[in-house]
Amino acid sequence: MKKLLIVLSAALPFAGCSDFLDPMPNGHYTDRNLLDYPSMIRGFVEKSYDLLPTSYSGGEYVYLDGATDDVVITAQTNAMRRFAVGSGTPASDPFKTYWIRDYKGIMYANKFLDDFLGLNTRYMIDNEQNLRVQRSLQGDAYALRAWYQLDLLRKWGGRGTDGRLLGFPIVTRPVDVFSADAGEFTRATYDECVERILRDCDSALYYLPEANRDWLAGDVAVEGAVRWHRFDGVAVKAMKALTYLQWASPAFNPSNDEERWKEAARYAAEVMDFKLTQDGAHGFDPAAAFAWTDPNSPEIIWSSNYSKSSTLENLFYPDGFLGSGGVGPTQSLVDAFPAANGYPVGHPSADNDPQNPYAGRDPRLYSTVFYNGAEVRRITNNEVMYTFNTSVGGRDEAGGVNNTMTNYYIRKYIYLGWNKADDNIQTMPKSIFFLRWTQMCLTFAEAANRVSGPTTPLYGYTPKQALAYLRNRPTSDGTPGVGAAGDPYLDECAAAGREAFEALVRNERRIELCFEGQRFYDLRRWASDVSELNGTIRRPVITPAGTTFTEVEKRSYTSLYVPIPYSEMVRMKGLVQNEGWSNWE
Repeated sequence: MKKLLIVLSAALPFAGCSDFLDPMPNGHYTDRNLLDYPSMIRGFVEKSYDLLPTSYSGGEYVYLDGATDDVVITAQTNAMRRFAVGSGTPASDPFKTYWIRDYKGIMYANKFLDDFLGLNTRYMIDNEQNLRVQRSLQGDAYALRAWYQLDLLRKWGGRGTDGRLLGFPIVTRPVDVFSADAGEFTRATYDECVERILRDCDSALYYLPEANRDWLAGDVAVEGAVRWHRFDGVAVKAMKALTYLQWASPAFNPSNDEERWKEAARYAAEVMDFKLTQDGAHGFDPAAAFAWTDPNSPEIIWSSNYSKSSTLENLFYPDGFLGSGGVGPTQSLVDAFPAANGYPVGHPSADNDPQNPYAGRDPRLYSTVFYNGAEVRRITNNEVMYTFNTSVGGRDEAGGVNNTMTNYYIRKYIYLGWNKADDNIQTMPKSIFFLRWTQMCLTFAEAANRVSGPTTPLYGYTPKQALAYLRNRPTSDGTPGVGAAGDPYLDECAAAGREAFEALVRNERRIELCFEGQRFYDLRRWASDVSELNGTIRRPVITPAGTTFTEVEKRSYTSLYVPIPYSEMVRMKGLVQNEGWSNWE
């Protein structure tokens, strides 16, 4: 149904329908007559949605992976790269823009929610339809506020210079924090911020339909279309699962409160239940291939609006294929992909050939990374459009103009019908999958393992089963998954107990979520010391005599946390800076 209705979604975000009440013609409004302008009030929610990103090329996704051991950013002056190698300054803070974005999104939500303004506004002539719009917009506003707050918590939550675990300044009033009295804002504790997010999620669940296909259910012409790319109850439950997972993690759970892990598992399981039962009747199949180039994939729980650009292709391909080679996967990431039989590379039971390192590997590697000798085949006719040569002297070797620094290139997300040399360049709409099935399986596996171990059922699933869903399924080209014909390594890890199984879960998160901006947060929520974030990034040096490895750069962090923007520390005198950043106060 989603695929049938997607064309309508761009045209009907709540506008263009004759049943909607029109705003007054003069366009002037004040706090006293705002109720006379329903489109303006509705616009607060739309503006909050509009602030969400639409491409993985942004600083919160593939470039954020450039601050981890998964990616190297090519441009030495890039702010995120400078942050990763320890040469960042307050003036080059790569995160400040998201602090501003998040509080703008919260401000718009607060304007809508203030004194039930949005809920008391009439948007449509028909009473029943008007009630549906009122409730859905109210739910949207609560969900958006929770989402932006969760982003603030993941980015800036941490131990302050005063020793406390702190979050962000909680703002629930319709004020612009950048023009209000800055002295009134202080950071709430980490726990208080989590509780605020969860309360907003619960409020959103009260108002939103369980699934967006329930919107105007029964009217095939518009069912689901007007709410595609918007929150629904299932997406909010997924957000709660991620919130509990963050809160339960070692860095933010000093007492190892098991209830947090249990709640993370519970909400992830509820979403999994929905996908396997209700969504199963609408095209979702956990055993089906998953393609990043399908912006309407049944895998999606909640996604961004479409981007029709070829930004990712231009960014990922090398100069030889008319790209810019802006970011490159690391050797460490490539090494994380196991052998074809599921055992880690280097394990005695791994069946790959160390002298032929890209053969006999987990098929997910081939759908994620381009390596020396890899081919770009046109999706329509299997024509070989390009062959990578990253060996010494090759056209794609590291260091060349518009080539990566790592001798690897990103394949994930790329539409294989794109060729910049074509007379008519073909593109494919893309979107960010903010929440998807894979995240819920990984969340459940990690959280439930902490509660009951790898093989004990919890909320209807075992952690081992959750990982098997991902390891068994085929890649986008139909190649069977690494565990499709049996998965002895998964069996061994599950039998070995919680610690061994968690190590596997962490590696699966790295593989499945690479270039999605998740590893930056994962490393910090798992770490107990900043040294765990640091290390040397390597690349292969490929010659006829064999392959050696050389250093590209080092990760050099002095803190587990992201600094509160310097300008905010100066402006908001009541803020406490994060540990390790006292020079930014």
